Amino acid sequence: MPPRVLDSHRADRLEALCEWIVPGSSHVGPAVYIDAVLASRPADARAEALRAIDALSGVRTAQALAAHERSAEFALVRALAIEAYYSDFVAPGREGPGAWAEIGFEPPRAVDLERDWSYLGIDRP
Repeated sequence: MPPRVLDSHRADRLEALCEWIVPGSSHVGPAVYIDAVLASRPADARAEALRAIDALSGVRTAQALAAHERSAEFALVRALAIEAYYSDFVAPGREGPGAWAEIGFEPPRAVDLERDWSYLGIDRP
């Protein structure tokens, strides 16, 4: 699925930021989820998120990212990274497993849940 909001550079930087913020999350494709969420948001909210991603995109290590931990930009990207991973999202074409399996979260009937991301414009393969 081609990105709707993020260009390839932003998507790559966002994947790295997500991995540093939520270690182990990059294998589920959080940038795909975040791109879809941003596409559904009003233009001003999208622009704010892109500014936040851009503000952090020069960071090249988790240690350098720590210098931004009290910024509004970090808070926004952190919220998106956490939502992307802990919603149990796995991007089409990615192996997974999702967060629920990795952290041992087993709500009643979870095995029967079919993840449907179509409301974000993401179809299962």
